Amino acid sequence: MDNVSVTSLLILLGLNCTVEQKVTLFSLTLLCYLIIWILNIVLIVTIIVDKSLHEPMYIFLCNLCISGLYGTSGFYPKFLLDLLSPSHVISYAGCLLQSFVIHSSTGCDLSILAVMAYDRYVAICRPLVYHSVMTKQRVSLLVFFSWLLPLYCMFMNTVTISQSKLCGSHIHKLYCSNWLIGKIACSVTTANSAIVYFNIAFYASHSFFIAWSYIYLIRMCIKPQTNSSKFMQTCVPHLLSLFTYSFAVILELMYMRFGPRDVSQSLQNFMAIQFLIFPPILNPLIYGLKLTKIRNRILEQQFHQTFLF
Repeated sequence: MDNVSVTSLLILLGLNCTVEQKVTLFSLTLLCYLIIWILNIVLIVTIIVDKSLHEPMYIFLCNLCISGLYGTSGFYPKFLLDLLSPSHVISYAGCLLQSFVIHSSTGCDLSILAVMAYDRYVAICRPLVYHSVMTKQRVSLLVFFSWLLPLYCMFMNTVTISQSKLCGSHIHKLYCSNWLIGKIACSVTTANSAIVYFNIAFYASHSFFIAWSYIYLIRMCIKPQTNSSKFMQTCVPHLLSLFTYSFAVILELMYMRFGPRDVSQSLQNFMAIQFLIFPPILNPLIYGLKLTKIRNRILEQQFHQTFLF
């Protein structure tokens, strides 16, 4: 057991395909990653360059896109290298880092979505005090803590799991996660278990707040005297983004813990990575097409570049 516990290399077992399949998968994966970068960078640059978009809603959206790029950077580069390599190994430290990046990004997404729900609640339900509530200082604090708290929670989780001795070296997935590292650990510390339950409660409170905010907003907009145009224009993209995120993450979590193992490896891989595909692609598309100011600004830039060319 002592010899196994000092294992420095872990083996990722999720990728089992022929050379021809690897070439096709590499091309599709690289194309997907490029699309993610292009879509999110276009939205980020548009918001940063255009001063008229320096409003709380667009600032939060910019951070949501940055979080998407941050999370996908923990998976795609390593996966692309694995497709070019005959062996799919990763160092223990690299495994912990990959798990930290992917799952802290997921936490940042949820925190930013919660902040966006609060922003829409104030804008629609308390419009007269919106600018006095959503000041630059408060927006900066909300952005700061929407990054700090998920990073800190995941950091503590990673630190406690890293202190566990390993009794195995096989990760049955395309990428690392603390859950799977814990399964090959000889034992899990009490501190790690406590932090895991705290993180679950912490993010569950985010989910309840988001659900309460949008239920309240929908009830407000049903009233005849309420102008529902602002809700349809700004909240519908948030709801679509929230649905995409929730569906992808919950599906991955439920399948990882309770899913059957007698299904094909391809389906298992797809279930494991779909939250790294759909939200990062759909979020900039949803907001870029639905929010008028962003859509018009992108079209203006495209027209200007075409005219100059």
